[in-house]
Amino acid sequence: MKKFAAAGVPVISGSRYPAPFDVPCRERRSRRLGEAAGLTQFGVNLVHLPPGAWSSQRHWHSHEDELVYVLRGEVVLHTDAGEEILGPGDCAGFKGGIRDGHCLQNRSSADAEFLVVGSRLEVDHGEYSDIDMVFTASRYACGGGSFLHKDGRPY
Repeated sequence: MKKFAAAGVPVISGSRYPAPFDVPCRERRSRRLGEAAGLTQFGVNLVHLPPGAWSSQRHWHSHEDELVYVLRGEVVLHTDAGEEILGPGDCAGFKGGIRDGHCLQNRSSADAEFLVVGSRLEVDHGEYSDIDMVFTASRYACGGGSFLHKDGRPY
């Protein structure tokens, strides 16, 4: 595929998390640019967070690498090391297999927008650092798989 307009890519709102874990992510909106371009080896998502919204629950991946690039606004990156503010032009990277949960939260009064680029591995699975939840391997982790309690019980 060649040139396409990001604005023409369908918006996906909210999250697939089971209640009540979906609540902080309900206002998140994203466009799967990589899928729209027909890419299968890595994903590229344009994410919009209005004030108060989270990108995800704090999580880590077993195999997939992720990179975040902030385009506009301000977000708080929350990891095991604590919190730091990311603004336009700032990046953060997360190597697969490192058990350091991460998420972005918009605590400002303005909208934020960022790109998330990551590998798409069938074997990927992971864990949510602050809650009793894991995600299972799937063809594309953001669009498949399932959520389980850490003891293996399904939600």
